[in-house]
Amino acid sequence: MHVAIKNVGHLLYRVWFYILVTVPIFLFFPILLLLTISEQTYPQFFWMARNFWARPIVYGMGCFPKIEREQHMENGKSYMLVANHTSMLDIMLMLLVSRNPFVFVGKKELVNIPIFGFFYKRVCIMVDRDNVRSRTGVYRRAQRRLDQGLSICIFPEGGVPEEHVVLDEFKDGAFKMAIAHKIPVVPITFYDNKKRFSFTFFSGGPGRIRAKVHQFFETGILAEEDKSTLREEVREVILKELTG
Repeated sequence: MHVAIKNVGHLLYRVWFYILVTVPIFLFFPILLLLTISEQTYPQFFWMARNFWARPIVYGMGCFPKIEREQHMENGKSYMLVANHTSMLDIMLMLLVSRNPFVFVGKKELVNIPIFGFFYKRVCIMVDRDNVRSRTGVYRRAQRRLDQGLSICIFPEGGVPEEHVVLDEFKDGAFKMAIAHKIPVVPITFYDNKKRFSFTFFSGGPGRIRAKVHQFFETGILAEEDKSTLREEVREVILKELTG
């Protein structure tokens, strides 16, 4: 009986999450649509997504963010944001971590999520990881966004790791791109998102969600052959934080 009641609570918690995700989109649909007509208005779209979508979701779920920063991002400067990936809350918390507008690079499959997918395909850089041409096109689209003064965000594990894996191996893409465009890599650790709202259905609950922005990795003097070293150094920072 206790387990059944607990599972009902988890079910209601998930339903409430999806309500919080969709209601702001419906409420602000005309404005959001207007702001996605042109890439030039993306900073305004980002501001709305951060303050009228991500923030209500996080606080509405009873998840109160605590963000620690070893280094601060400068206004108007582009960065490569990378973090561990365990939860749908990662998207919302990343929006709260960075005031600098950034564009997500993510899987094309997310387009299939009702309502959310409509705007996802309009404002994010989508990649089909099984298609070489798609992966190559990401660099071209990212360059255009960086030229507009935006940052890029990639979850370098390439997906959500197995339940028992603390931190999966990182893919090269984010680090190759950062070196090519000479932008700093910003490692970010998310500690609690998996506990609060994992991809295991009957799990989760309210509480603190912590994030830590680590010291940046500069790429100005690096060459493409340094991408593997950079990748492993960044991964080690996040892994040490998660297991320390």
